[in-house]
Formats: sequence, structure tokens, C-alpha cells
Amino acid sequence: MKSKSITEVDLHCHTTASDGILTPRQLIILASQLGFKGIGITDHDTIQGWTEAMKAGMETGIEVIRGIELNTDMNGLEVHVLGYEMQPDSSYLRKHLGILQEARVQRMHEIISKLQDLNIKITVEDVRRFAGGESVGRPHIAQALVELGYVISTREAFDRFIGPGAPAYVPRYKLSPIQGIELIRESGGVPVLAHPGLKGLDEHIPIWVDAGLQGLEISHSDHSSEDEKRYIEIAEKYGLIMTGGSDFHGEVRKPGVQLGKWGTSFDVVTKIRELVRK
Repeated sequence: MKSKSITEVDLHCHTTASDGILTPRQLIILASQLGFKGIGITDHDTIQGWTEAMKAGMETGIEVIRGIELNTDMNGLEVHVLGYEMQPDSSYLRKHLGILQEARVQRMHEIISKLQDLNIKITVEDVRRFAGGESVGRPHIAQALVELGYVISTREAFDRFIGPGAPAYVPRYKLSPIQGIELIRESGGVPVLAHPGLKGLDEHIPIWVDAGLQGLEISHSDHSSEDEKRYIEIAEKYGLIMTGGSDFHGEVRKPGVQLGKWGTSFDVVTKIRELVRK
């Protein structure tokens, strides 16, 4: 028997295609068990999980919303832009995602080299074991450092070795927020600013709206009730759709962030798809 759903749709979820702990299929099955109507697959800089998720969605009756989370940069400040319902056969999308993935791999090699200079015996193979998809990142390096016994937690790995200011930190190539918005729009999708309360981005929202931003993530695991109220007002002011999602990665990666505890109604999915058709 399905348990009572906490929300109808969780539009912000990560899988093993980037840095989540569940495969796309496992995530869809969990959503089905919780009684959801839909799930957004929003892995970092990759759409690799879409095919498996769509197949599982057809088998379980869960509506899968194709998504992505682009990690962009604005003067050293990381800004995440969610994109929904881009065209999977878009050559424009695949070309630019290929560039981002190549940059991720190059960064991994540079970080590993710096760690080796610190007399840490870590290899590319050690890291790849934790990357279930093409989108390799620092969380996978952190897991390898835990497994190899150099740290006791991934948080310690970031603090001591691979976070900003640490000896093995390497900045990553990123798009600007406007470039991310343009990439999503040119690929037929709907761009939404992810967890704006996390970075204090309010003053930049009008600029991004002019660039094509179409939504704000209102409900999120890092948003307070005051954040939600403020972003509802901003969304209403600029005519933006209001999305919501947990930013689920799994308990190991994001403790306490449960699938569907933050989310939205299925009406929002309908609005996203109406914008795509326009």
C-alpha cells in the first residue's frame, strides 16, 4: 500500500547520474511508494539519468519531469539554475553539456594531482568508483578520501583538502547565470532560479528575468518560512512560476533532507509545460 504523499511533486532531486545515492530507477520507485504524482530529475550539469527515469516512470505511473541543475558563477558566487523540460535531442544542449563534463573531468585530475602532492595516495580509479554517471565532482573525491582513511567524513574532506581555501581546491569552469538561462531557453526548456535564499540573490533577479528567467524555487530544504514568503512576493511581482523541491541526494549526502518533504503541486508541472509549448 502506498503511504500518504507529503507532496504531489518534488521538482529538485539528484541521482547517481551526478551526486545522489539512488539510481534514477530507485528514485522513481521511492516516489511511487510515497504516492507522488511526479518527480523532477535535476542532476548537476547532466541529463544522463533521463532515459532510465522515464522508463521507470512509465512502469510505475510516476510523471517524470526532465530537468537539470546548472552550476553557474557570478563574480565568484555560485548560482544554481534549474532547467525543466528541455528537448532531449537538442544538439545545442548536448554540445554545451559536453563542454561542462570535460571541465569537470579536468578539474578532478587537477585536484587529484594536488592531493598526491600532499602525499595522499589517491587515483582517478578511486574517485570513479563513487561516480555512478558522467558528472564527476568533489563529493566523489570526498567519498574516496573517506574510504582511503584520510578523513572521517566528507565534510572533513572539504574543510581540510578540497573546499575553497583548502590546499587541493581547484576552481571549476562555469557558465554565468545568464549563459545558463540562455542555454536552457535555447534548448526548449524553462529556467528557474534554485534556492535563491541560500545566496541572497534578490537584487539580481530582475536582471535575470530580463535575460529569460521564468521561475523561482520557493519551497526548498534550505529556505525558511520568511524566505518562502519573500520569494512568493517577488515571483508574483515578475510573473514567475513558483516551483518547489527537496534537493534530495540521499541521507548520506544530505542528512535530514527527505524526498518530498519540500515540493509543490502538480499544477506547477502543467504551468511549466505550458511555457514550453509557447
